[in-house]
Amino acid sequence: MLPPPRADLVSNTLDYEVTPLVKPTGFREYDARWIFEQEINLLGIQALGQGLGTLIREMGKAPRIVVGHDFRGYSASIKQALTVGLMTAGIEVNDIGLALSPVAYFAQFELDIPCVAMVTASHNENGWTGVKMGVEKPLTFGPDEMGRLKEIVLNGESKAHSGGAYKYVSGLRERYIEDVTSGVRIKRKLKVIAACGNGTAGAFAPEALSRLGIEVIPMDAELDHTFPRYNPNPEDMEMLHAMQKGVKEHGADVALGFDGDGDRCGVVDDEGEEIFADKIGVLIARDLSALHENAQFVVDVKSTGLFMTDPVLIENGAKTEYWKTGHSYIKRKSHEMNALAGFEKSGHFFFNKPIGRGYDDGLVAAIALLQMLDRNPDKKLSDLRKSLPKTYQSPTMSPHCADETKYGVVEKVVSTLSGKKEIIGQKVRDVVTVNGVRITAEDGTWGLIRASSNKPELVVVVESPTSEANMKAMFAELDGVLKNHPEVGEYNQKI
Repeated sequence: MLPPPRADLVSNTLDYEVTPLVKPTGFREYDARWIFEQEINLLGIQALGQGLGTLIREMGKAPRIVVGHDFRGYSASIKQALTVGLMTAGIEVNDIGLALSPVAYFAQFELDIPCVAMVTASHNENGWTGVKMGVEKPLTFGPDEMGRLKEIVLNGESKAHSGGAYKYVSGLRERYIEDVTSGVRIKRKLKVIAACGNGTAGAFAPEALSRLGIEVIPMDAELDHTFPRYNPNPEDMEMLHAMQKGVKEHGADVALGFDGDGDRCGVVDDEGEEIFADKIGVLIARDLSALHENAQFVVDVKSTGLFMTDPVLIENGAKTEYWKTGHSYIKRKSHEMNALAGFEKSGHFFFNKPIGRGYDDGLVAAIALLQMLDRNPDKKLSDLRKSLPKTYQSPTMSPHCADETKYGVVEKVVSTLSGKKEIIGQKVRDVVTVNGVRITAEDGTWGLIRASSNKPELVVVVESPTSEANMKAMFAELDGVLKNHPEVGEYNQKI
C-alpha cells in the first residue's frame, strides 16, 4: 500500500514523486474537490481510490463500481490513478469513459452496479478536479461517508484486497441518450439553444434534444478543455449573458445552459431574460402539481419563498419543504420523502418516478421544461415567467473565505443573526438554521448566509416580495455583519 498522505508537498521534488499529496480540506460535505497538482497529486488520487475501495468493503457493499470522467485535459489520467487505487482494494472497476455525471448515475441502474465514482470538477474553473461518489443508487455521499473516507485516506487505513479487476464498458453514451429521450416527442415548434460552454455536455445535449423533434442550435458545443469563451457554469453571469445574446441573435424560444458535468441546467427565456433555477422550479412545480395530486417538492434554502406562497401551487395542493443546499442533501431528502421533484437554486433538478430516477440530470430537467412548454402551446416561456408573483431576487453572491475558516465564520454569523429581533426596520418573522442562517422579515424579505460546500467561499442570497429597496436593504444588513469578520474577502459579484 501507499505511504500515508502529506499536505505539505511541493511539485518537482523527490517527495512529491513518491508520496501521496492530499490536502485535507478537499474532502467536502458531499464530494471531493482539489486543485490538481497543488492540493493533490496522482499518488494522492490513487490513495483516494484505495480509501474508497476500503470504505466500500467496510460498508458491506458489493465490490463493483462505475467510473467515468469529464472533459478536462487531466481528467482521464486522474481516473486512471483512481482506478489503480480501487483495484488495489479489490474492487471491480467498470470504466464508461468520457461521461456526464448523470450518465455515470444512469450506468449504475443500466449495469446493475451499486457504486459510482465520477471524476469531475463540475462547474469549477480549470485546474480543479474532484470525485462524486456513492454506494447506493441514486444517492451520493453525505457528511458521514465523506468523514469516514477522509479518516481512511489521511490516516493510512486503506487495506489491500484481492479480486480487483478492470472492464471498459462501451456504448453508454447512446444508451443514455436513448433512455432520456425514449417516448418523448415535443409537438410544439420550438427553437432551442443548447449552450455547453465547450464542456462535456457538448457531446450529449445537442443530439439528445434534437431527438425530441425540436430545432436545436448548438452553442459552444465543440469540446475544448481550455474553455475558451467562459467557464461552463449556468449560474455564472458570463455564460448567461452569452445565452442571452444567442436568444436574440437566433430568435430562439429558450436557451438551455449545461454545466461542466451536465447535472445542472440554466435557462434564458425568449426575451433574453435569465430565469434563476428556483423560479424555473416554481414553474415546473406548477406544471407537475396540476398533473399529480398532492405533489410533494423539496427545495434548498437558497430558493425563492414562492414555493410556500405561490397561489397556483397552493390551489394545486402542492407541499414544499426547504432543506440543506447541496446536491447530495436535496437528492437524499427527495428520496426519503418520495417527493415528485427536488430543486436547487444552483440548477440541480431531481425528478423521482414517473419522471426520473432521483438523481440530478440537466438533460432530464431541460426535457421537463420543454414538456411544460408543450403543454402550454399558447404561451411563451416569458409569459409563464411573468405569471409568477413579482419578487426582487439577487444572484448567488460568493465572497471569498478560506476553507479552513469559513465554517467558523458562519457559526458566528448564525449566532449574531439568530439573536436579532428586527431587520431592515421590521420584526424578524423567522430564522432557519438548517444550513447556515436564513432570516426573514415580516414582509417576507429574506437573506441567507452559508458556507459553500465546494469552494473557499461563503454564499449570500437575498430576496424580497415587496421591493428592490428592501432586497438591497437586506443585503446591506448581511454585508454589514460579514464586514465584522476580516476572514471574508471580496465578492465574485454584488447586486
